[in-house]
Amino acid sequence: MARQDPRKDVVIVGLGWTGAIMGMEMCEEGLEVLALERGPDRETVPNFRYPEVADELRFGVRFDFMQRARQSTLTIRHNTNQTALPYRRFGSFLLGDGVGGAGIHWNGVHWRPMAEELRLRSYVEETFGANIIPEDMQLQDWGVTYEEMEPFLYRFEQVAGIAGVAGNLNGEIQPGGNPFEAPRANPFPMPPLPTTLSNRMFAEAAQAAGYHPFIKAAANASQAYVNPYGMQLGPCNFCGFCERYGCLNYSKSSPQTCILDALKRKPNFQYRTGAEVLRVELAEDGETATGVTYFDETAQEEVFQPADIVILAAYQMHNVHLMLLSGIGQPYDPATGEGVTGRNYSYQMMGSTAAYFRDIDFNPFVGAGANGIAIDDFAINQIDFAAEGFIGGSYISNSQTNGQPIRSLSLPEGTKTWGAEWKRGIGEWYGRSMGVGTHGSNMAYRDTYMDLDPTYTDRHGRPLLRLTFDWKPNEIAMTQFMRQRIEPLVESMNPTSWTSSYREDGASYDTTSYQTTHNVGGTVMGNDPATSALNRYLQSWDVHNVFVMGAGAFPQNLQYNPTGMVGGLTYWSADAIRRDYLPNPRPLV
Repeated sequence: MARQDPRKDVVIVGLGWTGAIMGMEMCEEGLEVLALERGPDRETVPNFRYPEVADELRFGVRFDFMQRARQSTLTIRHNTNQTALPYRRFGSFLLGDGVGGAGIHWNGVHWRPMAEELRLRSYVEETFGANIIPEDMQLQDWGVTYEEMEPFLYRFEQVAGIAGVAGNLNGEIQPGGNPFEAPRANPFPMPPLPTTLSNRMFAEAAQAAGYHPFIKAAANASQAYVNPYGMQLGPCNFCGFCERYGCLNYSKSSPQTCILDALKRKPNFQYRTGAEVLRVELAEDGETATGVTYFDETAQEEVFQPADIVILAAYQMHNVHLMLLSGIGQPYDPATGEGVTGRNYSYQMMGSTAAYFRDIDFNPFVGAGANGIAIDDFAINQIDFAAEGFIGGSYISNSQTNGQPIRSLSLPEGTKTWGAEWKRGIGEWYGRSMGVGTHGSNMAYRDTYMDLDPTYTDRHGRPLLRLTFDWKPNEIAMTQFMRQRIEPLVESMNPTSWTSSYREDGASYDTTSYQTTHNVGGTVMGNDPATSALNRYLQSWDVHNVFVMGAGAFPQNLQYNPTGMVGGLTYWSADAIRRDYLPNPRPLV
């Protein structure tokens, strides 16, 4: 029989970005809050201190801050005719492990969604007609508008200390910013980061081509900053150790840097590590949750933690898995198109062109995670989908993030990958390359989804999560469209040589090489319980005291990095809980 711990007002599953935000918001209401984190505790000191954390082999190659497949994995297949097999070594995406989650190891690239993206189906139908939507594409509106989200997106930007240049302040286009973005009520909390040589070369080429380059918004501090929780950030020193590393300089926005130390001082907050939540427990009528059952790694036993509100704030895939295991929401069935939990998985479509310059040294070791120049001239609201034959968009950018000697050895096409010639190539070309890449949207389809695997189980005897996903012609067409815009830009800079990497017709999803940790969908939000697991406030339609955070709420993926929207949605949901749910617990819609 499981041990039972004292009741809490709120139990939070996972202590990354969304768990930390929800912890602060619920504690400020005076509630007794407990966060359960499967992994270990992680703090800037000692876990991110210099020089230990600047170890490329340990963290950049061997993924020391990442989840291991032996801890928790999933099975993957390309289509419903295949048998899914367990993911034995994470490659395509890297899930965070421990307190801070994936917020530890991100680069810090920050975007808001376009207004059109939050009502994408309506936008497409009104602008181009419903007939251009492929039959199997499950295009959906989010159930919330940009205008509603704007103050909550800004709240996250204040807490994270985002550095950037506003492009649209209250409808007025601003010099130096993104002229295609939706209106902001306030400037960014900090001015933008300085630029590097490759950034300036790309900006000049883009401007000469008639495009509108701007400095990317960054969760890397450009100056000293104190956020609304009293947490202090120091200016980024461009050390080049952002992605896959914890920040040693208190400069990269992360739960550790921006929230956790303030949260841990709250007398009504507790957290436990080594606590893997196994399922959400439901009342006999199935309409409310009574708490969660977790496995205590130290005691090696199951524990029932009663709570009045359950907030799932783990990574997207883990939230979907817990919903399925707990029987919250009807599991999605691609054969019938019915069901909601597991529906509408989508990812991110990437591509890039590398340019090599024999006589230019870019000093790549001078880098920051979100350093870069972007153009948004081919965003979702700038493309004629009917004319081009696809639905979606992408930003195009140059970034200089690091010069790490193992992971940053870009070599011209034709150079041998081993032996003496490879060594000569490194000596000749290290630091003499720059990249221009596309970061694009990915729509959801009837057969891209997650469910419980019928064969494989985890160490607790629970079915593994099964992912069914592959690239579709729509996204291939979109990335090839971007290629045709990028390659002329690169050529205009007169490189010695260049080479491109974009997915082409017939390409299948490859799990072995890193792409992004931008997995979305599965706990989709919306206004229709027939096509969404969560209502517009991220509240389960079926179990009203369960709220589910994170990118699982996305009905399809944005053309942008998701963290800004994830943070904004968390504050949006927290506001609804504090203002409307706590005085009268019930379904909010």
